[in-house]
Amino acid sequence: MSDLPDYRCTTPCVGLCSTVYGDLVCRGCKRFSHEVIDWNRYDAPEKAAVWQRLEQLLEQVVIARVEVISVVALRAALERLQVKVPADASLALHVLRLIPRVEEGGLPACGLRLRSHCATLSLKQLRDELDSAYFELSCAYHERRIEAVR
Repeated sequence: MSDLPDYRCTTPCVGLCSTVYGDLVCRGCKRFSHEVIDWNRYDAPEKAAVWQRLEQLLEQVVIARVEVISVVALRAALERLQVKVPADASLALHVLRLIPRVEEGGLPACGLRLRSHCATLSLKQLRDELDSAYFELSCAYHERRIEAVR
């Protein structure tokens, strides 16, 4: 599959692995423990399938809380704040990587707006909420798709 984005052949690892402590879903990258263990044996389509699932779950989490009002402003903010995200990665991944670098009150300048039910959250609370919801969604997916098969 030569049409895969290059980043999908790299690891989603963010250096905060919790599978070594027995978690079935990594609290850092949200991959399943067997995916973390077997990652280097996966071929490009297998890696792409993991990335696709991660991005779909992340998209649900981010879009439910943050509205992208300007992709141009978002990309400019990523560049200005020197946030490295593959250009062909999902907008949700761009948003997730940008938020920790934004100062309080700075989302509009980055082309982002909180949805009304999240409007009172600080950026730290938003980061925690995004991470928690992403982890919970990954755990639920694991229970439905992996545990159910075993």
